[in-house]
Amino acid sequence: MIKFQKRMERMQLSQSIVYVVDDDPSVRDSLSLLLQSAGYAVQTFASANEFLDAVTDWQRPGCLVSDVKMPDISGLELQDKLVGSSHPMPMIFITGHGDIPMSVKAIKKGAIEFLPKPFDDSTLLTAVAEALAKGEQARASRNEIDRIHLHLDSLTARERQILTFIIAGYLNKQIAIELDITERTVKAHRKQVMEKMGVDSLAELVRLTEKAGINPVNAAS
Repeated sequence: MIKFQKRMERMQLSQSIVYVVDDDPSVRDSLSLLLQSAGYAVQTFASANEFLDAVTDWQRPGCLVSDVKMPDISGLELQDKLVGSSHPMPMIFITGHGDIPMSVKAIKKGAIEFLPKPFDDSTLLTAVAEALAKGEQARASRNEIDRIHLHLDSLTARERQILTFIIAGYLNKQIAIELDITERTVKAHRKQVMEKMGVDSLAELVRLTEKAGINPVNAAS
């Protein structure tokens, strides 16, 4: 089992990519060498615009190491663009002109680390590993939510309606009274809901619907 986990970790590492955005060519080169020596695939860019124009495979696991002050778009502005897009990416900031308010702002918006230059190689590599791990967790969560919505979309209008009562804790008899249908009909719909949602218990159904943002109190009130 341990060997399998290590093999999977190596596969994830080989699939991940670290993007480096810095207007200083010497910094780009040194970071590229460091990251490649640690086993990462690396792409470097001289500006935020160059990065945004070139990167198209947002589905590939990765993270972004970015300078803060750059001539066209700053690192913080680049962070705003990614946070507000459909493809957020874990970011690590490096800077020779940082201050505490700037670092706090970046961290609040989800940055993994804010490293003042010069920094230790081990510190950056630790931050990159953390960024990739968090990025993978976020990716898995988004994929799960997408799957939940696919299940929800498979429900009929009546099944969706009954679902909202089920997760609010209503019994079959109560649902029947509320919707003016027979208890037998409710049981049949409940079975379909559980099968289509791919769950065996009410607790699991509630967990999935909570992830999808369905509020049982509002839905069934």
